[in-house]
Amino acid sequence: MVSETNPESQTGMQRALKRSSSFFRSLLTKERRLTLARIMALFVVVGLSIFIFTIRDQAEDLAIYGYPGIFVISFMAYATVLLPAPGVAVVFTMGSIFNPLGVALAAGTGAALGELSGYLAGFSGQAVVERVEMYERLTRWMKKNGSLTVFILAAIPNPFFDLAGVAAGSLKMPVLRFFLFCWMGEIIKMGIFAFAGASTLDKLF
Repeated sequence: MVSETNPESQTGMQRALKRSSSFFRSLLTKERRLTLARIMALFVVVGLSIFIFTIRDQAEDLAIYGYPGIFVISFMAYATVLLPAPGVAVVFTMGSIFNPLGVALAAGTGAALGELSGYLAGFSGQAVVERVEMYERLTRWMKKNGSLTVFILAAIPNPFFDLAGVAAGSLKMPVLRFFLFCWMGEIIKMGIFAFAGASTLDKLF
């Protein structure tokens, strides 16, 4: 016995499938994808900040683990403003204990990854900017030459790089480009501190 499909039922199923297809296509519009990405970035930033704040007391103890410890300390120091930044001080000290170049690479890589939190905050559109005038100036610089701005601000110790990261994220600079130029700048900065620590502390002790 062969069962026959009701034409009306088949037509109803087709309409339901079309409605479902249209619904999912509407969810995947460019604007909705961007909004979803911003929400996810915001959750990442908040979660990371809370996690780092809860383990702040153990941060400096990680230095005993050598290069991986230096990497983690640097990452945590630059990932959030909730944690007092011990990163540069650790780099300066560890430069006299380990190979300064290795210290610079470990700390610079950790710092560059940590700075992605500012980028994500800017990308999410939820960053709270207090220094509005400086932020606007950095935004103008980023529009003219974002890569060079990121590199210079990462290479020179200054209190404005978080704002630069936020500006880069809000301007939708490609994340790999931001990370690359930030990483190069951080390596130079950490190298200066590591070699300075190796030279200074070796002479003192």
